[in-house]
Amino acid sequence: MSPSFADPDAPSRPLHLVAAAEAPAFVAARPAPERAWLEAAGFTGALGQTVILPGSDGAPSAAVFGWGTDSDRRRGRFHLARAAETLPEGAWHLDAPLDTEASQEAALGWLLAGYRFTRYHASKRPVAALRPPAGVDAARLIAIAEAEYLARDLINTPASDLGPSELEAAFVALGQQHRAATEVVRGDDLLGAGFPMVHAVGRASSRAPRLMQLNWGTSGPRLTLVGKGVCFDTGGLDLKPAAGMGLMKKDMGGAASVMALAHAIMALQLPLRLRVIVPAVENAVSANAMRPQDILTSRKGLTVEINNTDAEGRLILADALALADEVPPDLVVSMATLTGAARVALGPDIVPFYTDDGALAATLAKAGERVADPVWRMPFWDPYEPLIEPGIADLDNAPSGGMAGSVTAALFLRRFVTASPRYLHFDIYGWQPKAEPGRPKGGVAQGARALLEALPEVLGL
Repeated sequence: MSPSFADPDAPSRPLHLVAAAEAPAFVAARPAPERAWLEAAGFTGALGQTVILPGSDGAPSAAVFGWGTDSDRRRGRFHLARAAETLPEGAWHLDAPLDTEASQEAALGWLLAGYRFTRYHASKRPVAALRPPAGVDAARLIAIAEAEYLARDLINTPASDLGPSELEAAFVALGQQHRAATEVVRGDDLLGAGFPMVHAVGRASSRAPRLMQLNWGTSGPRLTLVGKGVCFDTGGLDLKPAAGMGLMKKDMGGAASVMALAHAIMALQLPLRLRVIVPAVENAVSANAMRPQDILTSRKGLTVEINNTDAEGRLILADALALADEVPPDLVVSMATLTGAARVALGPDIVPFYTDDGALAATLAKAGERVADPVWRMPFWDPYEPLIEPGIADLDNAPSGGMAGSVTAALFLRRFVTASPRYLHFDIYGWQPKAEPGRPKGGVAQGARALLEALPEVLGL
C-alpha cells in the first residue's frame, strides 16, 4: 500500500470546512434541500462532525466537516483525517481556505489516515482520496507518508515474521531503492569486527544478531542515524512478565523510525551525506545468554556491568554509537524504544529528546510543532552521572533506585559519543495505544518528521 493524492485534474466533490461559530450562517445560506438535510442531521460545526450531502440522484455530491473552535483544534492533531476515515470512496477537494501550515497538516493527516496493515487481514474500509490543497508540496508529503507507512509496517509485523534477518532484508531493500551502499556484519563475526555488546545481547537467540550500515550521498554535511533494532525482547534472564512482554515486537521501533527518516531524506534528495547504523538482535534466553553481573567490554573500550539483562537496548546502541563517533559527523542521532520511564514522564504521544545543544533543541521543538510531531526536551543532567558508575566497571547498564530512568539511560549513551560535535537522542514509544485521527492503533514513527523539518536549519542545508 502506498499513500497518494487524488488526481488534481480529475473530477472531485467539495468538502466544506465549517467552524462552529460559522455553522448557523452556513446552514442558513444553503439551498433549501441541503438546509433541511443539515438541520435534520443536527449539524453544529462541532469538530469532526461530518454530514454527507446527497445530490439530486441520491449519490453523495458534497460533504460538510465541522471545524470546531480554535480551542478544540489545539487539543489534538490531524483533525481532517476523521473525514478521510468516514467519507465514501472517490476524490474530494477542500472548499475552504486554510493557511499553508494548516493545509500541510490537513493533507498529511489525510494521507496517514489511508494506512492499512493488510499483511494478515485484508481491509474492507474504503479510502477516500484528497486532491492536494493549493500551496502544499504534494511530493514532499507523499515521501513523508511513505516513510511513516514503512515504519508502521515494520513495527506492526510480529517477531515471528520480523527477526534480525527480516529487518536486514528491509534495510537492504531500502538501500537498493535509493542506490545507497549497505554493509552487514552477522553472528560471531561481530566479535572480530568490534561489536562485542551487540553480540552479547543477541547470541542467545537462534536468530543471529547483526550490525547493519547504510551510506548515501557524496557531498554536504554529515548526518548519522542510529536505531535500536531489538526485534523481540524477552528481557533475557531477567525475564519480563507476560504483561511486559506483550508489545515487545515494537522494540525495534527505533530502527523503524530511523529507516523511515532515511527514506524521507533520500526520497527528497536532501543535500547531505547520510549514514544509518542499526544493530539488530533478539534478546532471548538460552544456555549462553548474558547473565546479571557479567561485565562486558564495549567497542569503545568502556566496561559495562550488567545489572539487568532487560536493559539491553543501550548496550547494542553503545557499540553502534561508538562506531558512529569514530568518523565524527556533524550530527549523531539515536532513536530507541528505550525506557518505560519516558512513558511515565510524558505518556505515549510526546517524545522526550536529549541534547546539550540549546539551539538545536529550540529548533527541533519548533519544528515538531509545525509538523504535528510533538517532542519535549529532557536534560542530560550531569549530577546524575555517578548513578551510572557502579565502581566495579566503568558503567552500570541498570542503575538501582528506579529514579530518572530515561535520563540515566541517555547519560549512558552519551558516554559513547565523545568526538562528534552534536548528539541528539530520542526515547520513543513507537506505538499508538488507541486509534486517533491519522493514527490507527499500532506501530508509529515518532520524532522523524520533527527532525526532518529541523534538518535544513540544523545542518545549514
